[in-house]
Amino acid sequence: GTSPHPPSKMKVLVGVKRVIDYAVKVRIAADKKGVELANVKMSMNPFCEIAVEEAIRMKEGKTATEIVAVSVGPKNAQEQIRTALAMGADRGIHVTTDMRLDQELQPLPVAK
Repeated sequence: GTSPHPPSKMKVLVGVKRVIDYAVKVRIAADKKGVELANVKMSMNPFCEIAVEEAIRMKEGKTATEIVAVSVGPKNAQEQIRTALAMGADRGIHVTTDMRLDQELQPLPVAK
């Protein structure tokens, strides 16, 4: 029969954050103002990966029509967007900033 509800046209926006890889031992920077980021393996936040996977399930279940991965960070945060695209996201948006991931680019300062 016909459904009383029209098909969903929902787009899902998934934030993907560039973080120090979970397998890396984090070191405090020499200036004690943050963590050492030079020559450190970076990855997508594991919780962001879970969110991308859930968005893909929503698309497969026809709840969503498009998945857009967005990341705010340095030029190389494109790697995390590419990972999301490889997982199944349809598009990526990269907001470029040179703010430090471990200091200025935390949820509260970004929200302000």
